[in-house]
Amino acid sequence: MKKALLAAGCIVFSVMSASKVMAADLDFSGLFVFGDSLSDTGNTFTASQGRFPVPTTTSGQPAYFQGRFSNNLIWVDYFGQQIGKQPVPFVPLQVNPSIGGQEGINFAFGGAQTGISSTFPGFEGDIPGVLGQVGLLKQNSPNSTLDPNAIYSIFGGANDYFDAVFSGNVNANTVTGVVGNLSNSISLLAQGNAKNFLVFNLPDIGETPFAKAQGTAATIALNGLIQQHNEQLASALGNLRTLNPELNIYSVDINKLFRDARENPGQFGFQNVTDACLEGNFLQASNVCDNPNSFLFFDDVHPSSRAHALIANTALASVKGGSKSIPEPSTELGILTLASLGAVRVLKRKNNKRLVCK
Repeated sequence: MKKALLAAGCIVFSVMSASKVMAADLDFSGLFVFGDSLSDTGNTFTASQGRFPVPTTTSGQPAYFQGRFSNNLIWVDYFGQQIGKQPVPFVPLQVNPSIGGQEGINFAFGGAQTGISSTFPGFEGDIPGVLGQVGLLKQNSPNSTLDPNAIYSIFGGANDYFDAVFSGNVNANTVTGVVGNLSNSISLLAQGNAKNFLVFNLPDIGETPFAKAQGTAATIALNGLIQQHNEQLASALGNLRTLNPELNIYSVDINKLFRDARENPGQFGFQNVTDACLEGNFLQASNVCDNPNSFLFFDDVHPSSRAHALIANTALASVKGGSKSIPEPSTELGILTLASLGAVRVLKRKNNKRLVCK
């Protein structure tokens, strides 16, 4: 891996900056992050030697921002500002240990699934999944003992479902396996003495521009899996709380946030909640729109920086409010669960390609 240059500063748009609170109000000693491209602040970019996500378009425009899969700062940056902690990406830290990681480490990789390892388009070799990322932290911690005063975020699963649907590999154990990986990640961290957890459910990824472009069957299949995922995740977290009452597991309802934004875009500062600002994707981009933060989606699967600021606000509200449960998904999506397997069969006939999107 080549040594990446770290940016000297970050531009923060006041229109999307989350309400800042004093670190003393949320007295965490550090922030440790596990997940995929929604949480990656530079690991895949550095590990791919600056290739993914592409920093510029084919015409030379700025594209993805400083190794993030968005047009500017992401929720990790905003939430870190709110609690006064800025975790360092793991790969740049390995390349240059002098940058330090006293405020926490971000282990999230773009392209990560929830298991031990994951594949990524155009990337040589595997990258660590969420379970693998947890293993990296424990390997790099003295005697595998973790800081009980830090907060540990778990946010993943979308790549598993994209991969399962578009490879035609959805089965009765698909959701159970993903939720099990996330639950096991929390348990492993807790065994190492971690006490505070920030756990995100998933938005309806069938509503992304990428999924919509594949047709109705893709939307039905993906949203059906997401409904099952969020139900099972809520149940799994409830079980963990019962078995480990000493843990603080804060649930973040991203599904509701994105649904509300789609239904009332103006209230969230969006003008477009269906299309992507960027033409192309993280592998090759051809053009970026003039006002990316008026879009819910920066590219065909990843949120804009404005949307990420809203994610950070939602996470902050969950922690400050002691939100330790997620409401069950609304019954209006119940039919999607029944229809999803049928939609997968249609997609398998239509599309045999495999794509990891986040």
